[in-house]
Amino acid sequence: MSGFDSERFKANERAGFNRIAGRYLAGAAARQALQQALVELAAPAPGERILDLASGPCLLAADAAARIGDGGLVVASDIAEAMLACGRDALAHEAPAPMVYCAADAETLPFADDCFDLVTIGLGLFILPDPSAALAEVRRVLVADGRVALSVWGPADTVPLISHAQACIARLLPPPRVPRPSVFRFGEAPVLARLLGDAGFGTTDITDYRLDCRFADAGDYWQAFLDLAGGAAEAIARLPEAVGRELADEVARDLQPCRDGDGYATSNRVLLALAHK
Repeated sequence: MSGFDSERFKANERAGFNRIAGRYLAGAAARQALQQALVELAAPAPGERILDLASGPCLLAADAAARIGDGGLVVASDIAEAMLACGRDALAHEAPAPMVYCAADAETLPFADDCFDLVTIGLGLFILPDPSAALAEVRRVLVADGRVALSVWGPADTVPLISHAQACIARLLPPPRVPRPSVFRFGEAPVLARLLGDAGFGTTDITDYRLDCRFADAGDYWQAFLDLAGGAAEAIARLPEAVGRELADEVARDLQPCRDGDGYATSNRVLLALAHK
Protein backbone atom coordinates (compact mmCIF):
# COMPACT_ATOMS: atom_id res chain seq x y z
CA MET A 1 0.00 0.00 0.00
CA SER A 2 1.66 3.21 -1.20
CA GLY A 3 2.54 5.63 1.57
CA PHE A 4 1.34 3.27 4.28
CA ASP A 5 2.72 4.00 7.76
CA SER A 6 2.09 0.85 9.78
CA GLU A 7 3.11 2.31 13.14
CA ARG A 8 0.84 5.32 12.72
CA PHE A 9 -1.95 3.00 11.62
CA LYS A 10 -1.51 0.82 14.71
CA ALA A 11 -1.55 3.87 16.98
CA ASN A 12 -4.76 5.08 15.36
CA GLU A 13 -6.42 1.66 15.67
CA ARG A 14 -5.35 1.35 19.28
CA ALA A 15 -6.82 4.78 20.08
CA GLY A 16 -10.03 3.95 18.22
CA PHE A 17 -10.62 0.62 19.89
CA ASN A 18 -9.73 2.07 23.29
CA ARG A 19 -12.36 4.76 22.64
CA ILE A 20 -15.14 2.32 21.71
CA ALA A 21 -14.27 -0.51 24.14
CA GLY A 22 -17.41 -0.23 26.23
CA ARG A 23 -19.74 0.00 23.25
CA TYR A 24 -17.93 -2.86 21.47
CA LEU A 25 -18.61 -5.04 24.50
CA ALA A 26 -22.24 -3.88 24.68
CA GLY A 27 -22.81 -4.88 21.04
CA ALA A 28 -21.12 -8.25 21.33
CA ALA A 29 -24.39 -10.16 21.71
CA ALA A 30 -25.08 -9.62 18.01
CA ARG A 31 -21.91 -11.60 17.19
CA GLN A 32 -22.25 -14.29 19.85
CA ALA A 33 -23.41 -17.03 17.47
CA LEU A 34 -20.44 -16.34 15.17
CA GLN A 35 -18.08 -16.44 18.14
CA GLN A 36 -19.51 -19.79 19.24
CA ALA A 37 -19.19 -21.18 15.69
CA LEU A 38 -15.49 -20.32 15.70
CA VAL A 39 -14.99 -21.93 19.10
CA GLU A 40 -16.76 -25.06 17.85
CA LEU A 41 -14.41 -25.17 14.85
CA ALA A 42 -11.36 -24.65 17.06
CA ALA A 43 -12.54 -27.41 19.46
CA PRO A 44 -10.57 -26.43 22.60
CA ALA A 45 -9.72 -29.53 24.63
CA PRO A 46 -9.26 -29.94 28.39
CA GLY A 47 -5.80 -28.85 29.53
CA GLU A 48 -4.89 -26.92 26.39
CA ARG A 49 -2.99 -23.63 26.33
CA ILE A 50 -4.77 -21.10 24.12
CA LEU A 51 -3.85 -17.66 22.83
CA ASP A 52 -6.72 -15.44 21.65
CA LEU A 53 -5.38 -12.61 19.46
CA ALA A 54 -7.29 -9.40 18.69
CA SER A 55 -9.26 -10.51 21.74
CA GLY A 56 -11.14 -7.25 22.24
CA PRO A 57 -13.31 -7.64 25.36
CA CYS A 58 -12.18 -11.27 25.68
CA LEU A 59 -15.51 -12.98 25.09
CA LEU A 60 -14.17 -15.54 22.62
CA ALA A 61 -11.32 -16.19 25.05
CA ALA A 62 -13.83 -16.77 27.85
CA ASP A 63 -15.82 -19.21 25.70
CA ALA A 64 -12.63 -21.15 25.02
CA ALA A 65 -11.66 -21.06 28.70
CA ALA A 66 -14.99 -22.64 29.66
CA ARG A 67 -14.03 -25.73 27.65
CA ILE A 68 -10.48 -26.44 28.84
CA GLY A 69 -10.88 -26.90 32.58
CA ASP A 70 -8.65 -25.85 35.43
CA GLY A 71 -5.63 -27.57 33.90
CA GLY A 72 -5.60 -25.29 30.87
CA LEU A 73 -4.70 -21.66 30.28
CA VAL A 74 -6.09 -18.91 28.06
CA VAL A 75 -4.17 -15.74 27.24
CA ALA A 76 -6.36 -12.92 25.92
CA SER A 77 -4.25 -10.46 23.92
CA ASP A 78 -5.06 -7.22 22.13
CA ILE A 79 -3.19 -4.06 21.14
CA ALA A 80 -5.90 -1.95 22.83
CA GLU A 81 -5.53 -2.22 26.59
CA ALA A 82 -8.96 -0.66 27.30
CA MET A 83 -10.61 -3.52 25.41
CA LEU A 84 -8.84 -6.05 27.64
CA ALA A 85 -9.74 -4.07 30.77
CA CYS A 86 -13.40 -4.08 29.69
CA GLY A 87 -13.31 -7.83 29.25
CA ARG A 88 -11.49 -8.44 32.51
CA ASP A 89 -14.04 -6.35 34.43
CA ALA A 90 -17.00 -8.04 32.69
CA LEU A 91 -15.63 -11.49 33.51
CA ALA A 92 -14.60 -10.67 37.08
CA HIS A 93 -17.46 -12.64 38.65
CA GLU A 94 -17.15 -15.64 36.36
CA ALA A 95 -14.86 -18.58 37.03
CA PRO A 96 -13.56 -20.03 33.76
CA ALA A 97 -10.22 -21.81 33.48
CA PRO A 98 -7.17 -19.71 34.36
CA MET A 99 -7.16 -16.63 32.13
CA VAL A 100 -4.55 -13.90 31.83
CA TYR A 101 -4.53 -10.65 29.84
CA CYS A 102 -1.67 -9.31 27.73
CA ALA A 103 -1.65 -6.06 25.74
CA ALA A 104 0.60 -6.87 22.78
CA ASP A 105 1.19 -6.33 19.06
CA ALA A 106 0.17 -9.48 17.17
CA GLU A 107 3.07 -8.99 14.75
CA THR A 108 5.69 -9.19 17.56
CA LEU A 109 4.33 -11.56 20.19
CA PRO A 110 6.05 -11.60 23.62
CA PHE A 111 5.81 -15.38 24.01
CA ALA A 112 8.30 -18.23 23.77
CA ASP A 113 8.38 -20.67 20.87
CA ASP A 114 6.12 -23.75 20.97
CA CYS A 115 4.02 -22.70 23.97
CA PHE A 116 0.38 -22.77 22.75
CA ASP A 117 -1.79 -25.62 21.47
CA LEU A 118 -4.31 -23.29 19.80
CA VAL A 119 -4.42 -19.67 18.60
CA THR A 120 -7.76 -18.03 17.83
CA ILE A 121 -8.32 -14.77 15.91
CA GLY A 122 -11.95 -13.65 15.67
CA LEU A 123 -12.55 -10.98 12.99
CA GLY A 124 -9.07 -9.57 13.48
CA LEU A 125 -6.56 -10.81 10.92
CA PHE A 126 -7.66 -8.37 8.19
CA ILE A 127 -7.03 -5.30 10.35
CA LEU A 128 -3.37 -6.15 10.96
CA PRO A 129 -0.94 -4.12 8.81
CA ASP A 130 1.25 -7.18 8.15
CA PRO A 131 -0.89 -10.32 8.48
CA SER A 132 1.92 -12.50 7.12
CA ALA A 133 4.18 -11.37 9.97
CA ALA A 134 1.39 -12.05 12.46
CA LEU A 135 0.80 -15.55 11.09
CA ALA A 136 4.54 -16.23 11.23
CA GLU A 137 4.42 -15.29 14.91
CA VAL A 138 1.36 -17.48 15.42
CA ARG A 139 3.17 -20.42 13.86
CA ARG A 140 6.25 -19.76 16.01
CA VAL A 141 4.34 -19.88 19.30
CA LEU A 142 2.32 -22.98 18.37
CA VAL A 143 3.44 -26.45 19.37
CA ALA A 144 4.01 -29.09 16.70
CA ASP A 145 0.65 -29.80 15.02
CA GLY A 146 -0.85 -26.86 16.92
CA ARG A 147 -3.70 -25.12 15.19
CA VAL A 148 -5.01 -21.66 14.38
CA ALA A 149 -8.74 -20.93 14.06
CA LEU A 150 -9.88 -17.60 12.67
CA SER A 151 -12.75 -15.70 11.09
CA VAL A 152 -12.68 -12.99 8.41
CA TRP A 153 -15.32 -10.98 6.56
CA GLY A 154 -16.31 -12.13 3.08
CA PRO A 155 -16.18 -9.88 -0.03
CA ALA A 156 -17.58 -6.35 0.31
CA ASP A 157 -20.78 -7.04 -1.61
CA THR A 158 -21.62 -9.86 0.84
CA VAL A 159 -21.12 -7.81 4.03
CA PRO A 160 -23.74 -5.03 4.06
CA LEU A 161 -23.14 -4.60 7.79
CA ILE A 162 -19.95 -2.76 6.85
CA SER A 163 -20.07 -1.98 3.14
CA HIS A 164 -23.02 0.45 3.22
CA ALA A 165 -21.35 2.61 5.85
CA GLN A 166 -17.96 2.45 4.15
CA ALA A 167 -19.45 3.48 0.79
CA CYS A 168 -20.98 6.58 2.39
CA ILE A 169 -17.73 7.48 4.12
CA ALA A 170 -15.84 7.16 0.82
CA ARG A 171 -18.34 9.41 -0.97
CA LEU A 172 -18.53 12.19 1.60
CA LEU A 173 -15.12 12.32 3.27
CA PRO A 174 -11.62 12.84 1.89
CA PRO A 175 -9.28 9.82 1.92
CA PRO A 176 -7.98 9.12 5.43
CA ARG A 177 -4.57 10.50 6.36
CA VAL A 178 -3.64 7.00 7.47
CA PRO A 179 -4.78 4.55 4.74
CA ARG A 180 -6.63 1.51 6.03
CA PRO A 181 -6.20 -2.03 4.68
CA SER A 182 -9.46 -3.38 3.33
CA VAL A 183 -11.35 -5.47 5.87
CA PHE A 184 -12.54 -7.58 2.92
CA ARG A 185 -9.10 -8.47 1.58
CA PHE A 186 -9.22 -12.13 2.71
CA GLY A 187 -12.89 -12.62 1.89
CA GLU A 188 -12.37 -15.26 -0.82
CA ALA A 189 -11.44 -18.77 0.33
CA PRO A 190 -8.52 -19.21 -2.15
CA VAL A 191 -6.95 -15.92 -0.98
CA LEU A 192 -7.22 -16.90 2.68
CA ALA A 193 -5.93 -20.42 2.00
CA ARG A 194 -2.94 -19.03 0.11
CA LEU A 195 -2.11 -16.62 2.95
CA LEU A 196 -2.15 -19.46 5.47
CA GLY A 197 -0.18 -21.76 3.17
CA ASP A 198 2.46 -19.12 2.52
CA ALA A 199 2.82 -18.73 6.30
CA GLY A 200 3.72 -22.43 6.54
CA PHE A 201 0.42 -23.89 7.73
CA GLY A 202 -0.63 -27.29 6.45
CA THR A 203 -4.15 -28.69 6.30
CA THR A 204 -6.66 -25.86 6.06
CA ASP A 205 -10.44 -26.17 6.41
CA ILE A 206 -12.41 -23.08 5.28
CA THR A 207 -16.18 -22.87 5.63
CA ASP A 208 -18.85 -20.21 5.09
CA TYR A 209 -20.90 -18.71 7.89
CA ARG A 210 -23.83 -16.26 7.69
CA LEU A 211 -24.08 -13.57 10.34
CA ASP A 212 -27.60 -12.12 10.36
CA CYS A 213 -28.14 -8.76 12.03
CA ARG A 214 -31.30 -6.70 12.56
CA PHE A 215 -31.55 -3.00 13.34
CA ALA A 216 -34.50 -1.00 14.63
CA ASP A 217 -33.63 1.96 12.41
CA ALA A 218 -30.80 3.46 10.34
CA GLY A 219 -29.32 5.15 13.39
CA ASP A 220 -29.08 1.78 15.11
CA TYR A 221 -27.22 0.41 12.07
CA TRP A 222 -24.83 3.38 11.98
CA GLN A 223 -24.06 3.03 15.68
CA ALA A 224 -23.42 -0.71 15.24
CA PHE A 225 -20.92 0.10 12.49
CA LEU A 226 -19.15 2.68 14.64
CA ASP A 227 -19.01 0.17 17.49
CA LEU A 228 -16.95 -2.12 15.24
CA ALA A 229 -14.89 0.45 13.39
CA GLY A 230 -11.82 1.11 15.56
CA GLY A 231 -9.62 3.66 13.82
CA ALA A 232 -12.43 4.77 11.52
CA ALA A 233 -14.61 5.47 14.57
CA GLU A 234 -11.76 7.52 16.03
CA ALA A 235 -11.57 9.66 12.87
CA ILE A 236 -15.36 10.08 12.61
CA ALA A 237 -15.55 11.17 16.26
CA ARG A 238 -13.31 14.13 15.38
CA LEU A 239 -15.53 15.40 12.55
CA PRO A 240 -17.48 18.67 12.92
CA GLU A 241 -20.97 17.97 14.20
CA ALA A 242 -22.63 19.08 10.94
CA VAL A 243 -20.46 16.73 8.89
CA GLY A 244 -21.26 13.87 11.25
CA ARG A 245 -25.00 14.50 10.81
CA GLU A 246 -24.63 14.65 7.03
CA LEU A 247 -22.79 11.34 7.07
CA ALA A 248 -25.47 9.70 9.24
CA ASP A 249 -28.17 10.98 6.87
CA GLU A 250 -26.29 9.59 3.86
CA VAL A 251 -26.03 6.20 5.57
CA ALA A 252 -29.80 6.21 6.17
CA ARG A 253 -30.42 6.77 2.44
CA ASP A 254 -27.87 4.16 1.37
CA LEU A 255 -29.35 1.55 3.70
CA GLN A 256 -32.78 1.47 2.04
CA PRO A 257 -32.09 -1.81 0.14
CA CYS A 258 -31.84 -3.48 3.57
CA ARG A 259 -35.29 -2.33 4.65
CA ASP A 260 -37.22 -5.16 6.30
CA GLY A 261 -40.59 -4.40 7.84
CA ASP A 262 -40.23 -1.70 10.47
CA GLY A 263 -36.44 -1.99 10.59
CA TYR A 264 -33.43 -3.16 8.63
CA ALA A 265 -31.79 -6.55 8.18
CA THR A 266 -28.38 -7.58 6.88
CA SER A 267 -27.06 -11.04 6.09
CA ASN A 268 -23.27 -11.06 6.11
CA ARG A 269 -20.80 -13.61 4.84
CA VAL A 270 -17.96 -14.69 7.11
CA LEU A 271 -15.23 -17.26 6.41
CA LEU A 272 -14.15 -19.58 9.21
CA ALA A 273 -10.76 -21.24 8.84
CA LEU A 274 -8.87 -23.93 10.74
CA ALA A 275 -5.22 -24.66 9.90
CA HIS A 276 -2.50 -26.82 11.43
CA LYS A 277 1.18 -26.09 11.96
